[in-house]
Amino acid sequence: MRIKFFTEGGKGIGFGHLMRCLSLCQAFEEISAECLFVIKGTQEVSTALNRPLKLLDWLEDIELFERELKDAHLIVIDSYLAKPEHYEISCKKASRNLFIDDFGRIEYPCGYVLNGSVYAKDLNYPQRQDVVYLLGSEYTPLRRAFWEVGQKEIREKVEKVLITFGGDDSKGMTRKVVNALEREFPHLEKLVVVGSSYKNREELYALASEKVKIYENLSAEGMKNLMLKADIAISAGGQTTYELAAVGVPSVLVAVADNQLLNCKSWHKEGFALYAGWWEDENIEEMVLAAVEKLLKHQLRLFSSTVGRRLVDGQGARRVANKIG
Repeated sequence: MRIKFFTEGGKGIGFGHLMRCLSLCQAFEEISAECLFVIKGTQEVSTALNRPLKLLDWLEDIELFERELKDAHLIVIDSYLAKPEHYEISCKKASRNLFIDDFGRIEYPCGYVLNGSVYAKDLNYPQRQDVVYLLGSEYTPLRRAFWEVGQKEIREKVEKVLITFGGDDSKGMTRKVVNALEREFPHLEKLVVVGSSYKNREELYALASEKVKIYENLSAEGMKNLMLKADIAISAGGQTTYELAAVGVPSVLVAVADNQLLNCKSWHKEGFALYAGWWEDENIEEMVLAAVEKLLKHQLRLFSSTVGRRLVDGQGARRVANKIG
């Protein structure tokens, strides 16, 4: 089976769509599928994906998109920017379609609609005879490294804090959080993750010390291992939250994009994470510190970790592949 993934990523967009598509690809490859990627984005996506791809503006050129559909048995579209006609053309041209959605963006004309978000079942998706919905965190597609995660130790005392705000941290939250933690919790070890598109490296590396360790361009396995070491994570509210839940890392979340707000608030409601606020809030650093203070309590971290692992078991991508393949 030949699968074509159409998505977007890179500077200003991030890498969440890419990682979801890669996760699904890895699961489909287990059942002998071939994956091809067509991406609207910048050159950084090549490094992030680390496999052959086409960088094409399939979103603006409908004819180009239609030509790229040929010879594919399954079309996967993961996009906030695709127009209704992209989906209509895909339904006409391909025998099988999988459309990834986060918030009921449009009414999809056919195929499978995947929303692996923790809040997905609360959305009012229209019921259609020719559409099958795969909803909820049991279908969350995670990278292969997170399919099997060993038991995480929840230490009595917090020693290490993981800080991760995506591949480029376009809102500049990493340095703010590190500075705030250094001021209020100097004894804690800060594990700081930055991606290939991160800006202002010199300013960040100026903060490096025995208690501030910086990790660049981690593999999925490397990221999982760092999560296993961390007692608490401070993260943006996107795809990484599901990896943190699968590992069972009690987390503090900051929404850095509009599409992360519902995710952050839903994780807070479920009890896995504490939502600190919107990145532009005047007192966001203080809210992050207050949430960290709460997570110093061992019982709260035990509860958080249990909730995360119960809701995300890492098998979502395999479930999707088995449903469709």
